[in-house]
Amino acid sequence: MQVGVGLPAAVPGARPDQVVEWARRAESAGFSSLAALDRVVYDNYDPLIILAAAASVTERIGLCTSVLLAPARGSATILAKQAATIDRLSGGRLTLGLGVGAREDDYAATGADFTDRGRRLDVMLAELVGTWAAASGPAGIGPASPRGRPGVVLGGRSPQALDRAARFGDGWVAGSAGFYATGAAVVREGWRRHGRDGSPRTQAVAYVALGADGPARAERYLPEYYAFLGDAATGLGSTALTSAAAVREVVARLAGEGCDELLLFPCSSDPDQVDLIADALA
Repeated sequence: MQVGVGLPAAVPGARPDQVVEWARRAESAGFSSLAALDRVVYDNYDPLIILAAAASVTERIGLCTSVLLAPARGSATILAKQAATIDRLSGGRLTLGLGVGAREDDYAATGADFTDRGRRLDVMLAELVGTWAAASGPAGIGPASPRGRPGVVLGGRSPQALDRAARFGDGWVAGSAGFYATGAAVVREGWRRHGRDGSPRTQAVAYVALGADGPARAERYLPEYYAFLGDAATGLGSTALTSAAAVREVVARLAGEGCDELLLFPCSSDPDQVDLIADALA
């Protein structure tokens, strides 16, 4: 199983130099991917723009959105062009993770319909693939991706989201490591039911905060980031991996469950976290 790290792009106050240094260290340490979260009404960097910045200072490491709120972004054609641009600039390293999200304010801020977001994502997926397929034609909207199109994985845990991943995605990303086994089984069954060749690429997400102040950082960050959940956000800090042993345990469990890649998202913008995670995996 591969292990990637999230950029600290959604940690409030993260400095640009910290994000760029994080990308450099992650590639040097041998991580498989750099991932970026998506919010609109929040103190975070736009995931596509921050991944373009990461692409400019790296050469090998994968780049992925986990996940981009596609229905809140309006035009699928513009999104297709943005994603193809990053994929071209990075030499074909982009995986576009897409989902619908659960925060109404992100949709209200962009004027998008929150209640219709699942159906809109279905339509956008077809529009994205169509735009990429035509990119090399005389009237195509480029640039053409080095691989024909970026990779696409889909997030979500509802029955509709899991079936969408099985029908349309190259794979699926679990928003929590604890739901991975259940969701992956549904996606794999759906993949077979829809007659698709091969098997889906599966990912899982977990939060990490290592070092002496790791637990305190997790307790500050996660309840605030998930404040839209109300009382359910209380105590989320305790779900973060705050020790090397906890990181290794989750890695071993997910590997045993057949996960292809674990994405470890930080609760701190300090680039030293990259080194601490790498040491925990050594």
